[in-house]
Amino acid sequence: MAQTDEFGEELADFVRRVAELKAARSLSGGDLPTVLDAAIFELDHVADQLWPWYERLSSGRLPRTASSDRQEQHLLRAVFQRFPLPVALVDREAVVRRLNFAATSFTGVRAGYATGRPLTGFLAHADRAAFRSQAAAVARGEGDRSLTVHLQQRPSARVHATLAAVRPSGEPHTTVLVVLQPGDLPASGAPAPAATSALQVPDLTEATRHAALMDLLDEMTTTLLTAARGDREAVLRQAAQVLHGRFADWVIVDTGTAGTGTSGLSRTAVLAPSEEEAKALAAQAPTRCPLVLETARTGSAAVQVRPADPDAFGHDPQGAPVLVQANVTSLLCVPLAVEGTVHGVLTLFRCGARLAFSMAEAQAMDMMSRHMSLAVAATS
Repeated sequence: MAQTDEFGEELADFVRRVAELKAARSLSGGDLPTVLDAAIFELDHVADQLWPWYERLSSGRLPRTASSDRQEQHLLRAVFQRFPLPVALVDREAVVRRLNFAATSFTGVRAGYATGRPLTGFLAHADRAAFRSQAAAVARGEGDRSLTVHLQQRPSARVHATLAAVRPSGEPHTTVLVVLQPGDLPASGAPAPAATSALQVPDLTEATRHAALMDLLDEMTTTLLTAARGDREAVLRQAAQVLHGRFADWVIVDTGTAGTGTSGLSRTAVLAPSEEEAKALAAQAPTRCPLVLETARTGSAAVQVRPADPDAFGHDPQGAPVLVQANVTSLLCVPLAVEGTVHGVLTLFRCGARLAFSMAEAQAMDMMSRHMSLAVAATS
């Protein structure tokens, strides 16, 4: 029992030190490297001292009570969740087991969505293989590692990732603790840029997003009701203009003739951030886009955040993957169908630091696509 009490006191001291580190975030940029060094030291203390101590207690080699077990588990969870730096627990395949609050804010992804998905999905494509390799090496017991990576939402910003092996109680295999240090830490001693706030995704309320969706639905309905009849491609172009900019960075419309299947698809409209990008993608054949073909074949919508397959939307005229070149961080691909027959496919891209498509937005887009399909059918 004395050992348990001593562990609780040590853990309480650690929690107090974490609170002091959290308060130190207001220091000037030149002092941040010292704070980060202290934070890494505290993480090493958890991995090397507190965690083995906790494992000894949980293994039954020291007497303890059920209430103290629960208290210590709550304390460990609180330490992990409230740690001021972005921290993740991943397995040897880099699949996320847990994210703390700072990590969800830093990556712009909710913990519930990230859990069970590869952490590499949030990184730039060029960094994914190296990160997976280092995570596997750490999980094999080959020592701690560190590397510089880039978030897909902010590819120009450097992020320092530190990987350390831990063995949580109840876990059959070694897991990897990943600490993300946002921003560049120049060796010259110059003040580090305040990248943390720049990388954080705006915290928009649900009420605001719902109001914006209602405005979009209203404008789409008005456009479809007032569009000239007799030219379905003109109707779809007008609908695409409603979505472009305010709802998506790219809007691509592919249409076909009922009964011709996926081979009859042709590109009807492309709205992009620039005219040059729009012209390049307009020349692409929809049959070279696996995602478009799959949506047309199944009649089911697809929602992807940090698309794992860079070739899912084919390649540009230079042979580069479209999703990589456009820095697509989330996409929606919905069928334009009437009574079960697909007449076309609508694809939307969001790029860079823009918020990913939410499930509410995907549901609203499903409704708008059905209205677009009905409007097109009325012009035929």
